[in-house]
Amino acid sequence: MKETKAQLKTRIDAVLARLDEQYGTEVRTYLTHMDAWQLLVAVILSAQCTDARVNMVTPDLFAAYPTPKALGQAEPKDVERLIHSVGFYHNKAKNIIACSRVIDEQYGGVVPQSIEELTALPGVGRKTANVIRGNVYDDPSIVVDTHVKRISNKLGFTKSDDPVKIEFDLMKILPKDHWIIYNLHIITLGRTVCTARKPDCANCFLRDLCPAAEQPV
Repeated sequence: MKETKAQLKTRIDAVLARLDEQYGTEVRTYLTHMDAWQLLVAVILSAQCTDARVNMVTPDLFAAYPTPKALGQAEPKDVERLIHSVGFYHNKAKNIIACSRVIDEQYGGVVPQSIEELTALPGVGRKTANVIRGNVYDDPSIVVDTHVKRISNKLGFTKSDDPVKIEFDLMKILPKDHWIIYNLHIITLGRTVCTARKPDCANCFLRDLCPAAEQPV
């Protein structure tokens, strides 16, 4: 039987309540940073790379280039040497240098807030922009990464594979006060319980609320 809108809302409320209970309600990011610019650079570096690896690289990077102006004037080969271990370092070095240069020259060293200005920066898509909006400016936003894409589909919150479509699907059904923290909760769930390779449905606290969960025989 197809789920009604009222039933979906009840299930969403239950899912969010359990996520809050399990993981808390503190909004935080796993990427180490001191300001908005450092977080922006770290998020660009984190593409197809673990946060732990990025956190190993950024201290030396920001020690060598402590401001957007400094990084914006850096030689690509010097930056590549510092970020080599994060993967795709040629393109990432190009993007963080160009992005930092724009922030310095056009915004006086201050990371802009609007989605339009952020996504116009080199190397910045909606996912990266929404991380900044949510974690720095407390601007309600939904970050769609691989975990959110996969688990939101499992939960029946979206039927799309397109990150932008998923973002707007979730904006329609999730309360605004959970837009930011939903991503953090789902990342944790996806790394620990509902992993891509082998979801542990038997021990998942959302099993009875998840249409895709493997139910006990």
